[in-house]
Amino acid sequence: MIGYYNYTVILTYIGTVFGFTGITYVFNGKITTALICLMVAGFCDMFDGKIASTMKRTEQEKKFGIQIDSLSDLICFGVLPAIIVWRTTNGESIYLSISIAYLLSALVRLAWFNVDEEERQNKEEGSRSVYLGLPVTTSALIIPIVTGILQLLNLPVGRILPWALLITAVAFIAPFKLKKPGLIGKIIMVLFGIAGLVALLLGVRV
Repeated sequence: MIGYYNYTVILTYIGTVFGFTGITYVFNGKITTALICLMVAGFCDMFDGKIASTMKRTEQEKKFGIQIDSLSDLICFGVLPAIIVWRTTNGESIYLSISIAYLLSALVRLAWFNVDEEERQNKEEGSRSVYLGLPVTTSALIIPIVTGILQLLNLPVGRILPWALLITAVAFIAPFKLKKPGLIGKIIMVLFGIAGLVALLLGVRV
């Protein structure tokens, strides 16, 4: 079969499964469960690169890894957050437009990242230390945390969450430099994720 199926890409495939599963939950009106799927997909993405770096790969395997990771990210952190947020609204055109703008921003960023990362790997070894713009995977933290806080404060999720999505979309394509988190940074992100999950479950209304 075409493609690669070794352990370096398994976590990416698992994350994709959770991303698609989350989409099905949105269509069934189970937004909280869909948000949990989004967070699990984010957790998988956090460590797939580290796992991939433990194996010596051919150039083709590296390029495949770049492409498959971004394709998975588009499903998990592009499509899934966009439809989650749209589903929480009352269907007004402006909110649909925001979700579309978010999806396109994620698409553009991921396509740009593929080109940039391939060029970087041709020039240097190891993983990158700096991102340009906000990585799309941060939506796995931002959207659940904001949703949980809004629910706890009894604020209208469908009115406020889309604007958080729009700000996130702008950050995806804004050309600012962001240092890639190390181990401590990842631990902090996991703790934030746990806090967001708790807030989400305590304030569950959607």
